[in-house]
Amino acid sequence: MSSSASQFLFRRGLIAAGVALATGALAPAAMAADNWPDKPLHLIVGFPAGSSPDLTARALAEPLEKKLGQTIIVENRVGAGGNIAGDYVAKATDGYTFSVMINGNMTIAKLLNPTVRYDPVKDLQPVSLIGVAPLVLVAPSSAPQGKAFLEAAAQAGSKWSYGSPGVGTVGHLGMELLKSRSAIKAVHVPYAGYPQVFNGIQGGDLQLSMLPPALAMAQIQAGKLHGIGVTSAARSPLAPGLPSLKDLGIANFDLEIWNAVAAPKAMPKAHVEKLSAAVSEIVRTPEMRQKLAIQGWQAVGSSPEGLENRIQQDVKALGTIIREQHITAQ
Repeated sequence: MSSSASQFLFRRGLIAAGVALATGALAPAAMAADNWPDKPLHLIVGFPAGSSPDLTARALAEPLEKKLGQTIIVENRVGAGGNIAGDYVAKATDGYTFSVMINGNMTIAKLLNPTVRYDPVKDLQPVSLIGVAPLVLVAPSSAPQGKAFLEAAAQAGSKWSYGSPGVGTVGHLGMELLKSRSAIKAVHVPYAGYPQVFNGIQGGDLQLSMLPPALAMAQIQAGKLHGIGVTSAARSPLAPGLPSLKDLGIANFDLEIWNAVAAPKAMPKAHVEKLSAAVSEIVRTPEMRQKLAIQGWQAVGSSPEGLENRIQQDVKALGTIIREQHITAQ
């Protein structure tokens, strides 16, 4: 073949390639992202039916079906505080499996228990936040208010006790974080659950605790507990009238419980971003905001990057406490 003929064929190939790119014939990955999902998705929940994560997942599933045009099958894979589901999702490779998780399953699971079979930071992809809530620092109804209570707690030293629903729970870690940033030295007493913690405060065995706002505010409004402040950086609509601990002089204190959507590392980035945009938009609708508020959450959709920032913040703060106090949940 002559040199001129070869150049002609080369130029014709470039033109054909340009036409193919313009029409999408050479962009199968982009087309695949546009067509995804083209079959039902599986939404995994690590807690039983009727639990808060389950209710959130089912509230999200219906509008997400309409948004994505595919059936969402909610599956409960219960056990190990949500970590069985976390491990299942982390190892999924089908590109159609994702999960609604609580913050512990996406941040400190392996730090608390090295036997956990997945590493949430390495094996999961953040998709979008769903809802956030502070914890509420509570005390007996006879306790002093605000800064006066924190001063009394500091003066009491190890004579005071605080309760949590178990070692490694956010109520436990939150109190240890407070102790690390104040002069409080209260001793930890683990209980079977939050109702038992409440009974411990009522019975005089405990002097303080951190409770979820839905539980705390009902008891505060009934006059059975006194609310000291919330653990978020600012006041929260979920605990009206209460200051933040930061307002009360606890420097750099910002801790919230949250739930979010997570995906396996194997899910393509384009699909993660499409799922994130859908979830974030749904979470911001008035209907979903109302449903989440009833469940005790302040609706907060986010980008994958926004959720990643929240994960890093929690791992840094709580991971430090776990390592310094040698806390394990085995």
